[in-house]
Amino acid sequence: MHIEEKYNFRIVIKEIIETIIGSLIMAIGVSLFLLPNQLSSGGLAGIATIIYYLMGIPMGTTILVLNIPLFILAWVKLGRSFIIKSLIGTVSFSFFIDMIDQLPALTQDRFLACIYGGILIGIGTAIILKGHSSTGGSDLISFLARSYKPNLRMGQVIIIIDVVIVTLNMIFFREIEIGLYSAIAIYIMGKIIDIMFEGIYFTKLILIISDHNEEIAKEIGINIKKGTTGLYGKGMYTGTDKLVLMCAASRGDVARVKETAREIDPKSFIIISNAREVFGLGFKRE
Repeated sequence: MHIEEKYNFRIVIKEIIETIIGSLIMAIGVSLFLLPNQLSSGGLAGIATIIYYLMGIPMGTTILVLNIPLFILAWVKLGRSFIIKSLIGTVSFSFFIDMIDQLPALTQDRFLACIYGGILIGIGTAIILKGHSSTGGSDLISFLARSYKPNLRMGQVIIIIDVVIVTLNMIFFREIEIGLYSAIAIYIMGKIIDIMFEGIYFTKLILIISDHNEEIAKEIGINIKKGTTGLYGKGMYTGTDKLVLMCAASRGDVARVKETAREIDPKSFIIISNAREVFGLGFKRE
């Protein structure tokens, strides 16, 4: 086996392990929090929840059966590697749900259930997506939809599916609260996925427009140990050329950078915004 083949094999094994771990975490969120409280995380899991309470069929089994036609279609339209990993994810997710469902629920409080269920499902989903895989359901439907219409936004497809299925849950259980709590769980799940992908260590991006740029940049470098970059711009109102200082800083350094600029030039124009991820010297490294 060549070095490149070994490397690719290791990546595939790593992604499969991530898919299984993510499926386990998702199953814990569903079986110990959402399902016992009749809540839904959207997707095929929402349909499986209705069937679970209507016919007593294990939720994992229903999810597996509902995904079969999707995988048949996906095998033709999507890559074999993705389908195999997604199949592993779907089978693992279904198996873990039915196994963990035999344990008692951790809470009967729907508010707590939607919070912790959403967090766990979000963490599990993010791990699976990082492994370039899925557990079928809404994700697989969105991938299939994009194979026919490449410009279609996956997020919109998933949201539409989730809204329809949560509405069906509300109609079946005849409780508006189920839909409201399920919506909270889905929202939290989305936020956790964003955090897992983008990180929680927010960095601030500071833009400084001043007539004393060199002095400000020097003080920031010496006293705060932060580098600055000069970007050439033009004031469209005055028609004059301006040098804009750009500085990436942690939350703790923002106040010091701002104070330094204002002390040197009280008339300086400062813009501070969030930068989700910053890579490079002094910041995150991959």
